[in-house]
Amino acid sequence: MLKVYHKIIRIAGSVITVEADNVAYNELAEVSGERGVSLAQVIRIDSGKVYLQVFAGSRGINTGDQVRFLGREMRVSASEDLLGRIFNGRGVPRDNRPAIDSDLIEIGGPSVNPAKRIIPRNMIRTGIPMIDVFNTLVESQKLPIFSIAGEPYNQLLARIALQAEVDVIILGGMGLKYDDYLYFRNTLDEAGALSRTVMFIHTASDPTVECMLVPDMSLAVAEQYAINGKRVLVLLTDMTNFADSLKEIAITMEQVPANRGYPGDLYSQLASRYEKAVDFDGAGSITVLAVTTMPGDDVTHPVPDNTGYITEGQFYLRNGRIEPFGSLSRLKQQVNSRTREDHRAIMDAMIRLYSEYKSTLEKQSMGFQMSAWDKKLLKYGKRFENEMMDLSVNIPLEEALDLGWKILADCFDPADTGIKSDLVNKFWVQA
Repeated sequence: MLKVYHKIIRIAGSVITVEADNVAYNELAEVSGERGVSLAQVIRIDSGKVYLQVFAGSRGINTGDQVRFLGREMRVSASEDLLGRIFNGRGVPRDNRPAIDSDLIEIGGPSVNPAKRIIPRNMIRTGIPMIDVFNTLVESQKLPIFSIAGEPYNQLLARIALQAEVDVIILGGMGLKYDDYLYFRNTLDEAGALSRTVMFIHTASDPTVECMLVPDMSLAVAEQYAINGKRVLVLLTDMTNFADSLKEIAITMEQVPANRGYPGDLYSQLASRYEKAVDFDGAGSITVLAVTTMPGDDVTHPVPDNTGYITEGQFYLRNGRIEPFGSLSRLKQQVNSRTREDHRAIMDAMIRLYSEYKSTLEKQSMGFQMSAWDKKLLKYGKRFENEMMDLSVNIPLEEALDLGWKILADCFDPADTGIKSDLVNKFWVQA
């Protein structure tokens, strides 16, 4: 039997408080008043007091309104009909098409039992050399893209969504500008990739609580598809907006703040989402790639700082490029020894030489005379940046490796590269 209460004892921002019993954390409720019915969710229970976040905000709600608990948590459909659809953070369609009420599952469940996981072993090809060659994306990996505002991280995610060799893309947008939402929708639609994509979009003008639901919605759907044998890539942007939503609610709840005002359980909140990444034994997989913007380019900010302890490396997006230094995919060794025999050699040699190129730039800026070796490095560094690092480059892994050999051959002698003779004899391209 559903419980109904007729007295709201406190209204603070979009949070209302009632005295109730036998109510569960995250349980849904309907708040009925003069302005109609609004959906709310339990976000705290303390000494008989139940705090609910009202999705549409508390404007128009008064203390005599009716609160009706539904006895269930937020649910989302995991039907195959979701493909090609766009929803908001509550699972309500944004695409003016009918709602899907079949195969409903609850969101926010626990991460997968380790006994059901297998060691990551498969590469996800993206067509982006700075990922495929130097920081290979691996199935079941969880990686953040560290960036600052203004960098083309949403454009990068859209390219990955178009080109990644997976079965299903789940795109979760949090605090997106409406232009960014339209960019994702139009880009995927025009390229024909929307048919394998499910989008959960929260824009900056939507209620804060919907932002908090987007990762759980995205990951719950991804898990069901993965259980059914699909290779799923979950793209989330921006996890800093998600953390800021947690912070806003915590302030409203008058919780004691931790570092820079964020709630003390920020690490756990982030980890519970990232740890949904999994490669199922005998089924599909979930891979998570999530943008994390760094205010002031500060990697010690609580959100990127906590994220770094959870994830298996990171990509740094700076000046429109994935930086080779600092970017790290700790699982790449699981797969890049099985792609092509020269993969690791090319990866190591080109990064080492690019590091020497950066040192040569410093010498040049201080007015030192350039040696013949310095001139080789300067030529190589420009080629590497324009032909490999530029995110507009779109070639398969094998072509990227061949291009690497060509750049090396155009700039150096074989002995300069430090690559083993047997690989040089097999792959070296004469300039």
